[in-house]
Amino acid sequence: MQFGLTHEQEMIVSTVRDFVETEMYPYEAEVERSGHVGPEIADIIKQKTIDLGFYACNFPESVGAAGLSHLDFVLVERELGRASMALNHFFGRPQNILMACKGDQIERYLMPAVRGEKTDALAMTEPEAGSDVRSMKCTAVRDGSDWIVNGTKHFISGAEHADFVIVFVATGEDQTPHGPKKRITTFLVDRGTPGFTIREGYKSVSHRGYSNSILEFDDCRLPQAQVLGEVDGGFAVMNEWLYATRLTVATMCVGRARRCFDLALEYAAERKQFGQPIGKFQGISFQIADMITEIDAADWLTMSAAWRLDQGLPANREIASAKLYASEMLARVTDATLQIFGGMGLMDDFPVERFWRDARVERIWDGTSEIQRHIISRELLRPLGA
Repeated sequence: MQFGLTHEQEMIVSTVRDFVETEMYPYEAEVERSGHVGPEIADIIKQKTIDLGFYACNFPESVGAAGLSHLDFVLVERELGRASMALNHFFGRPQNILMACKGDQIERYLMPAVRGEKTDALAMTEPEAGSDVRSMKCTAVRDGSDWIVNGTKHFISGAEHADFVIVFVATGEDQTPHGPKKRITTFLVDRGTPGFTIREGYKSVSHRGYSNSILEFDDCRLPQAQVLGEVDGGFAVMNEWLYATRLTVATMCVGRARRCFDLALEYAAERKQFGQPIGKFQGISFQIADMITEIDAADWLTMSAAWRLDQGLPANREIASAKLYASEMLARVTDATLQIFGGMGLMDDFPVERFWRDARVERIWDGTSEIQRHIISRELLRPLGA
Protein backbone atom coordinates (compact mmCIF):
# COMPACT_ATOMS: atom_id res chain seq x y z
CA MET A 1 0.00 0.00 0.00
CA GLN A 2 1.30 3.42 -0.94
CA PHE A 3 1.13 5.95 1.89
CA GLY A 4 -0.03 8.77 -0.29
CA LEU A 5 -2.65 9.49 -2.93
CA THR A 6 -1.96 9.48 -6.64
CA HIS A 7 -2.55 12.65 -8.64
CA GLU A 8 -5.80 11.13 -9.94
CA GLN A 9 -6.99 10.33 -6.42
CA GLU A 10 -6.15 13.84 -5.25
CA MET A 11 -8.26 15.14 -8.12
CA ILE A 12 -11.15 12.89 -7.06
CA VAL A 13 -10.97 14.23 -3.51
CA SER A 14 -10.75 17.85 -4.65
CA THR A 15 -13.60 17.51 -7.17
CA VAL A 16 -16.01 15.81 -4.80
CA ARG A 17 -15.18 18.14 -1.91
CA ASP A 18 -15.79 21.20 -4.09
CA PHE A 19 -19.09 19.67 -5.22
CA VAL A 20 -20.15 18.99 -1.63
CA GLU A 21 -19.28 22.50 -0.48
CA THR A 22 -20.94 24.32 -3.38
CA GLU A 23 -23.89 22.06 -4.18
CA MET A 24 -24.85 20.62 -0.76
CA TYR A 25 -23.72 22.85 2.10
CA PRO A 26 -26.02 25.73 1.04
CA TYR A 27 -29.12 23.52 1.43
CA GLU A 28 -28.26 21.88 4.75
CA ALA A 29 -29.97 24.41 7.02
CA GLU A 30 -33.19 24.19 5.01
CA VAL A 31 -33.17 20.39 5.18
CA GLU A 32 -32.70 20.58 8.95
CA ARG A 33 -35.66 22.97 9.28
CA SER A 34 -38.04 21.17 6.91
CA GLY A 35 -36.98 17.58 7.49
CA HIS A 36 -36.98 16.73 3.79
CA VAL A 37 -35.23 17.46 0.50
CA GLY A 38 -37.45 19.18 -2.04
CA PRO A 39 -37.69 17.53 -5.48
CA GLU A 40 -36.11 20.52 -7.20
CA ILE A 41 -33.02 20.36 -5.00
CA ALA A 42 -32.83 16.57 -5.41
CA ASP A 43 -33.01 16.86 -9.20
CA ILE A 44 -30.34 19.58 -9.29
CA ILE A 45 -27.87 17.50 -7.26
CA LYS A 46 -28.61 14.36 -9.25
CA GLN A 47 -28.23 16.02 -12.66
CA LYS A 48 -25.03 17.82 -11.68
CA THR A 49 -23.61 14.51 -10.42
CA ILE A 50 -24.43 12.92 -13.78
CA ASP A 51 -22.86 15.86 -15.61
CA LEU A 52 -19.77 15.51 -13.45
CA GLY A 53 -19.44 11.84 -14.43
CA PHE A 54 -19.68 10.55 -10.85
CA TYR A 55 -23.16 9.07 -10.87
CA ALA A 56 -22.95 5.32 -10.11
CA CYS A 57 -19.17 5.67 -9.87
CA ASN A 58 -19.18 2.52 -7.72
CA PHE A 59 -20.08 0.46 -10.81
CA PRO A 60 -17.59 -0.94 -13.34
CA GLU A 61 -16.76 0.49 -16.75
CA SER A 62 -18.35 -2.59 -18.35
CA VAL A 63 -21.78 -1.09 -17.64
CA GLY A 64 -20.80 2.43 -18.64
CA ALA A 65 -19.85 3.74 -15.20
CA ALA A 66 -16.63 5.27 -13.87
CA GLY A 67 -15.31 1.96 -12.57
CA LEU A 68 -13.57 3.37 -9.50
CA SER A 69 -11.51 1.03 -7.36
CA HIS A 70 -12.61 0.33 -3.80
CA LEU A 71 -10.00 2.78 -2.54
CA ASP A 72 -11.06 5.48 -5.00
CA PHE A 73 -14.71 5.00 -4.02
CA VAL A 74 -13.85 5.22 -0.32
CA LEU A 75 -12.30 8.62 -1.04
CA VAL A 76 -15.50 9.74 -2.77
CA GLU A 77 -17.66 8.57 0.12
CA ARG A 78 -15.34 10.18 2.66
CA GLU A 79 -15.92 13.59 1.07
CA LEU A 80 -19.66 12.97 0.75
CA GLY A 81 -19.69 12.19 4.47
CA ARG A 82 -19.01 15.88 5.11
CA ALA A 83 -22.49 16.78 3.85
CA SER A 84 -26.02 16.04 4.99
CA MET A 85 -26.97 12.40 4.35
CA ALA A 86 -30.30 13.57 2.98
CA LEU A 87 -28.49 15.58 0.30
CA ASN A 88 -25.60 13.28 -0.56
CA HIS A 89 -28.13 10.51 -1.20
CA PHE A 90 -28.83 12.16 -4.56
CA PHE A 91 -25.18 11.98 -5.59
CA GLY A 92 -26.31 8.55 -6.73
CA ARG A 93 -24.60 5.31 -5.73
CA PRO A 94 -26.97 2.43 -6.63
CA GLN A 95 -26.58 -0.86 -4.79
CA ASN A 96 -23.69 -2.91 -6.23
CA ILE A 97 -25.84 -5.98 -5.71
CA LEU A 98 -27.54 -5.07 -9.00
CA MET A 99 -24.47 -6.47 -10.75
CA ALA A 100 -26.11 -9.84 -10.01
CA CYS A 101 -28.84 -8.99 -12.55
CA LYS A 102 -29.18 -11.42 -15.44
CA GLY A 103 -31.10 -11.55 -18.72
CA ASP A 104 -33.95 -9.03 -18.94
CA GLN A 105 -33.10 -7.73 -15.46
CA ILE A 106 -30.05 -5.99 -16.89
CA GLU A 107 -32.03 -3.61 -19.09
CA ARG A 108 -34.95 -3.38 -16.69
CA TYR A 109 -33.04 -2.63 -13.47
CA LEU A 110 -29.24 -2.53 -13.71
CA MET A 111 -28.73 -0.16 -16.63
CA PRO A 112 -31.50 2.32 -15.70
CA ALA A 113 -30.04 2.48 -12.17
CA VAL A 114 -26.53 3.15 -13.51
CA ARG A 115 -27.82 5.85 -15.88
CA GLY A 116 -29.86 7.51 -13.15
CA GLU A 117 -33.19 6.74 -14.81
CA LYS A 118 -34.36 4.60 -11.89
CA THR A 119 -33.48 4.61 -8.21
CA ASP A 120 -33.32 1.62 -5.89
CA ALA A 121 -33.56 0.85 -2.19
CA LEU A 122 -32.37 -2.16 -0.20
CA ALA A 123 -34.75 -3.91 2.21
CA MET A 124 -33.41 -6.38 4.74
CA THR A 125 -34.25 -5.22 8.28
CA GLU A 126 -37.50 -6.23 9.96
CA PRO A 127 -39.13 -5.31 13.29
CA GLU A 128 -37.91 -8.61 14.80
CA ALA A 129 -34.90 -9.23 12.57
CA GLY A 130 -32.22 -6.58 12.44
CA SER A 131 -28.68 -7.88 12.64
CA ASP A 132 -30.12 -11.41 12.99
CA VAL A 133 -31.03 -11.80 9.31
CA ARG A 134 -31.82 -15.50 9.75
CA SER A 135 -34.77 -14.56 11.97
CA MET A 136 -36.64 -12.67 9.27
CA LYS A 137 -40.35 -13.41 9.11
CA CYS A 138 -41.10 -11.83 5.73
CA THR A 139 -41.69 -14.93 3.62
CA ALA A 140 -42.30 -15.97 0.04
CA VAL A 141 -43.99 -19.22 -0.93
CA ARG A 142 -44.34 -20.72 -4.38
CA ASP A 143 -47.65 -20.56 -6.17
CA GLY A 144 -47.17 -22.20 -9.54
CA SER A 145 -44.42 -20.27 -11.30
CA ASP A 146 -44.91 -17.24 -9.04
CA TRP A 147 -44.04 -16.30 -5.48
CA ILE A 148 -46.45 -14.89 -2.89
CA VAL A 149 -44.74 -12.52 -0.45
CA ASN A 150 -46.09 -11.56 2.98
CA GLY A 151 -44.48 -9.61 5.78
CA THR A 152 -42.99 -6.28 6.80
CA LYS A 153 -39.65 -4.51 6.46
CA HIS A 154 -38.69 -1.34 8.30
CA PHE A 155 -35.86 1.20 8.62
CA ILE A 156 -35.57 1.12 4.81
CA SER A 157 -33.49 4.08 3.62
CA GLY A 158 -34.38 5.79 0.36
CA ALA A 159 -37.55 3.79 -0.27
CA GLU A 160 -39.67 6.93 -0.53
CA HIS A 161 -37.75 7.85 -3.71
CA ALA A 162 -37.21 4.35 -5.06
CA ASP A 163 -38.63 3.04 -8.33
CA PHE A 164 -37.89 -0.50 -7.17
CA VAL A 165 -36.70 -2.23 -4.02
CA ILE A 166 -34.21 -5.07 -3.57
CA VAL A 167 -35.85 -7.26 -0.92
CA PHE A 168 -34.44 -10.19 1.07
CA VAL A 169 -37.14 -12.72 1.95
CA ALA A 170 -37.21 -16.12 3.68
CA THR A 171 -38.12 -18.85 1.17
CA GLY A 172 -37.66 -21.95 3.27
CA GLU A 173 -36.05 -23.41 6.37
CA ASP A 174 -33.46 -26.09 7.04
CA GLN A 175 -33.01 -28.02 10.26
CA THR A 176 -29.43 -27.90 11.53
CA PRO A 177 -27.65 -29.07 14.71
CA HIS A 178 -27.87 -25.46 15.88
CA GLY A 179 -31.59 -25.17 15.20
CA PRO A 180 -33.72 -23.98 12.24
CA LYS A 181 -31.88 -21.99 9.58
CA LYS A 182 -33.79 -19.80 7.13
CA ARG A 183 -33.10 -19.94 3.43
CA ILE A 184 -33.07 -16.44 1.93
CA THR A 185 -33.91 -15.28 -1.60
CA THR A 186 -33.48 -11.80 -3.09
CA PHE A 187 -36.31 -10.25 -5.10
CA LEU A 188 -36.64 -7.13 -7.24
CA VAL A 189 -39.97 -5.45 -6.48
CA ASP A 190 -41.32 -2.53 -8.48
CA ARG A 191 -43.11 0.36 -6.82
CA GLY A 192 -46.81 -0.01 -7.51
CA THR A 193 -46.80 -3.81 -7.56
CA PRO A 194 -50.19 -4.98 -6.18
CA GLY A 195 -49.86 -6.04 -2.56
CA PHE A 196 -46.72 -3.94 -2.04
CA THR A 197 -47.02 -0.74 0.02
CA ILE A 198 -44.36 1.81 0.95
CA ARG A 199 -45.34 4.02 3.85
CA GLU A 200 -43.68 6.62 6.01
CA GLY A 201 -41.39 5.27 8.69
CA TYR A 202 -40.28 6.56 12.06
CA LYS A 203 -39.02 10.00 13.02
CA SER A 204 -35.30 9.85 13.73
CA VAL A 205 -33.09 12.32 15.58
CA SER A 206 -30.21 11.39 13.26
CA HIS A 207 -29.92 12.58 9.66
CA ARG A 208 -33.02 14.71 9.30
CA GLY A 209 -34.43 14.54 5.80
CA TYR A 210 -32.87 11.12 5.21
CA SER A 211 -36.05 9.19 5.77
CA ASN A 212 -36.69 5.58 6.57
CA SER A 213 -39.76 3.74 5.33
CA ILE A 214 -41.88 0.75 6.26
CA LEU A 215 -42.57 -1.78 3.51
CA GLU A 216 -45.62 -4.01 3.69
CA PHE A 217 -46.25 -7.12 1.60
CA ASP A 218 -49.79 -8.48 1.58
CA ASP A 219 -50.11 -11.46 -0.77
CA CYS A 220 -47.75 -9.66 -3.15
CA ARG A 221 -47.39 -11.82 -6.27
CA LEU A 222 -43.99 -11.84 -7.95
CA PRO A 223 -42.98 -13.85 -11.01
CA GLN A 224 -39.85 -15.98 -11.00
CA ALA A 225 -38.22 -13.33 -13.22
CA GLN A 226 -38.05 -11.03 -10.18
CA VAL A 227 -35.60 -13.28 -8.34
CA LEU A 228 -32.14 -11.70 -8.16
CA GLY A 229 -29.51 -14.42 -8.25
CA GLU A 230 -30.62 -17.94 -7.38
CA VAL A 231 -33.60 -19.12 -5.35
CA ASP A 232 -32.40 -19.63 -1.74
CA GLY A 233 -29.17 -17.90 -2.81
CA GLY A 234 -29.77 -14.60 -1.05
CA PHE A 235 -26.84 -15.03 1.30
CA ALA A 236 -24.48 -15.73 -1.59
CA VAL A 237 -25.60 -12.51 -3.29
CA MET A 238 -25.36 -10.64 0.00
CA ASN A 239 -21.88 -11.88 0.83
CA GLU A 240 -20.53 -11.13 -2.63
CA TRP A 241 -21.87 -7.61 -2.98
CA LEU A 242 -23.00 -6.15 0.34
CA TYR A 243 -20.43 -6.77 3.06
CA ALA A 244 -18.21 -3.91 1.84
CA THR A 245 -21.03 -1.41 2.46
CA ARG A 246 -19.71 -1.22 6.03
CA LEU A 247 -16.73 0.60 4.52
CA THR A 248 -19.10 3.29 3.32
CA VAL A 249 -20.26 3.90 6.89
CA ALA A 250 -16.67 3.97 8.12
CA THR A 251 -15.36 6.41 5.55
CA MET A 252 -18.38 8.71 5.84
CA CYS A 253 -17.75 8.83 9.59
CA VAL A 254 -14.19 9.95 8.84
CA GLY A 255 -15.38 12.70 6.50
CA ARG A 256 -17.94 13.98 8.98
CA ALA A 257 -15.40 13.85 11.80
CA ARG A 258 -12.91 15.91 9.77
CA ARG A 259 -15.51 18.59 9.09
CA CYS A 260 -16.43 18.63 12.78
CA PHE A 261 -12.76 18.78 13.75
CA ASP A 262 -12.17 21.75 11.44
CA LEU A 263 -14.91 23.64 13.27
CA ALA A 264 -13.48 22.70 16.67
CA LEU A 265 -9.94 23.73 15.67
CA GLU A 266 -11.05 27.09 14.31
CA TYR A 267 -13.23 27.78 17.35
CA ALA A 268 -10.41 26.83 19.76
CA ALA A 269 -8.10 29.27 17.97
CA GLU A 270 -10.60 32.17 17.91
CA ARG A 271 -12.68 31.85 21.07
CA LYS A 272 -11.06 33.72 23.97
CA GLN A 273 -11.43 33.23 27.70
CA PHE A 274 -9.29 34.73 30.43
CA GLY A 275 -7.52 36.87 27.84
CA GLN A 276 -6.31 34.13 25.48
CA PRO A 277 -7.60 31.61 22.91
CA ILE A 278 -9.12 28.59 24.61
CA GLY A 279 -6.87 26.39 22.49
CA LYS A 280 -3.96 27.45 24.65
CA PHE A 281 -5.48 25.70 27.64
CA GLN A 282 -4.26 22.15 28.02
CA GLY A 283 -7.79 20.90 28.61
CA ILE A 284 -8.67 21.97 25.06
CA SER A 285 -5.34 21.46 23.28
CA PHE A 286 -5.09 17.84 24.43
CA GLN A 287 -8.62 17.17 23.17
CA ILE A 288 -7.61 18.61 19.79
CA ALA A 289 -4.57 16.34 19.70
CA ASP A 290 -6.62 13.26 20.60
CA MET A 291 -9.28 14.08 18.02
CA ILE A 292 -6.95 14.35 15.04
CA THR A 293 -5.06 11.23 16.09
CA GLU A 294 -8.26 9.19 16.20
CA ILE A 295 -9.51 10.62 12.90
CA ASP A 296 -6.25 9.76 11.15
CA ALA A 297 -6.29 6.26 12.64
CA ALA A 298 -9.86 5.65 11.40
CA ASP A 299 -8.95 7.03 7.99
CA TRP A 300 -6.02 4.66 7.59
CA LEU A 301 -7.99 1.67 8.89
CA THR A 302 -10.64 2.39 6.27
CA MET A 303 -8.29 2.98 3.36
CA SER A 304 -6.26 -0.09 4.30
CA ALA A 305 -9.39 -2.28 4.19
CA ALA A 306 -10.33 -0.82 0.79
CA TRP A 307 -6.81 -1.45 -0.48
CA ARG A 308 -7.06 -5.10 0.60
CA LEU A 309 -10.25 -5.48 -1.41
CA ASP A 310 -8.51 -4.03 -4.46
CA GLN A 311 -5.68 -6.55 -4.01
CA GLY A 312 -8.12 -9.44 -3.79
CA LEU A 313 -7.10 -10.11 -0.18
CA PRO A 314 -9.45 -11.21 2.62
CA ALA A 315 -10.81 -8.08 4.27
CA ASN A 316 -13.83 -9.05 6.36
CA ARG A 317 -12.10 -8.46 9.70
CA GLU A 318 -10.42 -5.28 8.49
CA ILE A 319 -13.73 -3.87 7.23
CA ALA A 320 -15.40 -4.69 10.55
CA SER A 321 -12.54 -3.02 12.44
CA ALA A 322 -12.84 0.09 10.28
CA LYS A 323 -16.60 0.34 10.74
CA LEU A 324 -16.36 -0.26 14.50
CA TYR A 325 -13.54 2.17 15.16
CA ALA A 326 -14.66 4.94 12.79
CA SER A 327 -18.25 5.02 14.06
CA GLU A 328 -17.17 5.09 17.70
CA MET A 329 -14.46 7.64 16.88
CA LEU A 330 -17.09 9.92 15.35
CA ALA A 331 -19.11 9.78 18.57
CA ARG A 332 -16.08 10.87 20.60
CA VAL A 333 -15.09 13.61 18.15
CA THR A 334 -18.56 15.13 17.90
CA ASP A 335 -18.96 15.03 21.67
CA ALA A 336 -15.57 16.68 22.20
CA THR A 337 -16.38 19.33 19.59
CA LEU A 338 -19.64 20.14 21.34
CA GLN A 339 -17.78 20.41 24.64
CA ILE A 340 -15.26 22.82 23.09
CA PHE A 341 -18.08 24.98 21.78
CA GLY A 342 -19.74 24.91 25.20
CA GLY A 343 -23.35 26.07 25.32
CA MET A 344 -23.22 27.36 21.76
CA GLY A 345 -22.55 23.84 20.57
CA LEU A 346 -26.14 22.93 21.43
CA MET A 347 -27.59 25.83 19.49
CA ASP A 348 -28.61 25.49 15.85
CA ASP A 349 -26.53 28.56 14.98
CA PHE A 350 -23.77 26.00 14.41
CA PRO A 351 -24.02 22.54 12.81
CA VAL A 352 -22.25 20.95 15.78
CA GLU A 353 -25.43 19.75 17.49
CA ARG A 354 -26.49 18.18 14.19
CA PHE A 355 -23.20 16.28 13.87
CA TRP A 356 -23.61 15.13 17.47
CA ARG A 357 -27.13 13.81 16.81
CA ASP A 358 -26.23 12.29 13.46
CA ALA A 359 -23.26 10.41 14.89
CA ARG A 360 -25.42 8.19 17.09
CA VAL A 361 -26.92 6.04 14.35
CA GLU A 362 -23.55 5.09 12.85
CA ARG A 363 -22.91 2.61 15.66
CA ILE A 364 -26.21 0.87 14.86
CA TRP A 365 -26.93 0.59 11.15
CA ASP A 366 -25.05 -1.68 8.75
CA GLY A 367 -24.22 -3.88 11.71
CA THR A 368 -24.04 -2.67 15.30
CA SER A 369 -20.75 -2.21 17.13
CA GLU A 370 -21.48 -5.49 18.90
CA ILE A 371 -21.88 -7.31 15.58
CA GLN A 372 -18.57 -5.86 14.33
CA ARG A 373 -16.81 -7.06 17.49
CA HIS A 374 -18.34 -10.50 16.94
CA ILE A 375 -17.04 -10.59 13.34
CA ILE A 376 -13.56 -9.49 14.40
CA SER A 377 -13.26 -12.00 17.26
CA ARG A 378 -14.72 -14.82 15.13
CA GLU A 379 -12.18 -14.21 12.37
CA LEU A 380 -9.38 -14.40 14.93
CA LEU A 381 -10.61 -17.39 16.93
CA ARG A 382 -11.92 -19.70 14.22
CA PRO A 383 -8.48 -20.59 12.81
CA LEU A 384 -7.56 -21.70 16.33
CA GLY A 385 -10.59 -23.98 16.55
CA ALA A 386 -12.37 -21.78 19.09
